[in-house]
Amino acid sequence: MTTKIHLPTEQELIDLRREFHEFPEPGWREFWTTARIVDELERLGIDQIHVGADALNPDERLGVPDEQELSEWHERAATQTDRTDVLEQVAGGHTGVVAVVNRGGGPTVGLRVDIDALPITESTDESHAPSAVGFRSENEGFMHACGHDSHIAFGLGTLQTVLESDFSGTFKVFFQPSEELLGGGKAMAAGPHIGDVDYLVGTHVGLDHPIGTVVAGIDEALAFSRYDITFTGKSAHAGLAPNEGRNAVQALVDATSNIYGIPRHRDGATRVNVGEISSDNAANVIADKATATVEMRGESDELMEYMRDSVRRHIHSAAQAHGCEAETSLIGEAIREDSDEELVDIVDGIARGVDGVSSVRRRASAGASEDVTYLMRAVKENGGKATFVGIGGNTGGHHTPTFDIDEDCLLIGVAVLSETVLEFLSRTS
Repeated sequence: MTTKIHLPTEQELIDLRREFHEFPEPGWREFWTTARIVDELERLGIDQIHVGADALNPDERLGVPDEQELSEWHERAATQTDRTDVLEQVAGGHTGVVAVVNRGGGPTVGLRVDIDALPITESTDESHAPSAVGFRSENEGFMHACGHDSHIAFGLGTLQTVLESDFSGTFKVFFQPSEELLGGGKAMAAGPHIGDVDYLVGTHVGLDHPIGTVVAGIDEALAFSRYDITFTGKSAHAGLAPNEGRNAVQALVDATSNIYGIPRHRDGATRVNVGEISSDNAANVIADKATATVEMRGESDELMEYMRDSVRRHIHSAAQAHGCEAETSLIGEAIREDSDEELVDIVDGIARGVDGVSSVRRRASAGASEDVTYLMRAVKENGGKATFVGIGGNTGGHHTPTFDIDEDCLLIGVAVLSETVLEFLSRTS
């Protein structure tokens, strides 16, 4: 590892990661998480701390839960922190933070880390380190099953390292909410803090790369749209007068069948899936309401749009065929944006000089969807450059009850990210 930077201790990073792991919160409900991040930012002496509605564009949030659910999570957070000032700012699902350090003239460099958790019940098996050691999720039914607790530690550790270094320019860390819902990246990219960023680094732990591996540029995140669907018909007695009903379940079933039959596209990979299908009608009642969630992905924005337009056509055609109404509501979205070659070169070179790094891959495929791409595109459209860096080290499958990390990756990640940020700050914007 180079000697020009002063890193946090490994134990400091482990303690941070474990604390955030213990109190996971899902998208737009990261109330305690936001307050705890603010605690750390104040301890570090950050110049500007923008919370919630000041950190992003609230009108661009996607998939925000209803008021009852938000209230329940907000009340839970109030029992876990005394930061009533922060809780007031984040009420109503206005979570997330942007930290800004300004050291005069020079480039503006951004680091984006995501902060939300998943609705997964964490394993209680003694072979699962969080259970064995004692930092398993306290919010039963939810866990950091994709490493965002580690990402928060990356962000805070990199801030601490950069603060203790000599540099000119501005460093911003975007603690982004609601990545798992693909609902927060668009809002943060539309917020007031991305427009002057010259260089942006996104990061992700694991992605099934082994400990010691760094990926200088993660590419090919699938463009994505997710919709809630509601079919509304008319109820009737299924035995006495079925002809008087308009069957919402039948419309949904037909739409689902047709959606899975959408032809694949010659220009690249496409994906579609229908889930969360629900109807509360009894077996002897013609269903007057049926709901589902559908998600579409494509290797490019255009391919995703092809799938999205096809899905919406089948939904409305099925509704019309069965005399029903159909409504679709966008609840999550992401685009494809790949890493800039120049920045990949820089990260590649830096990572090779970091202790603990045994392998560097220039590029690798994301394999799924990610909304850091909105921030990457916003920076590029303003004339800047961006890359998405992978830090290997997961020890369980992503989005599973046994997901965990090799905590040796924490110091590696902070070293790579800090060196990268400082290199970009040393450049002429």
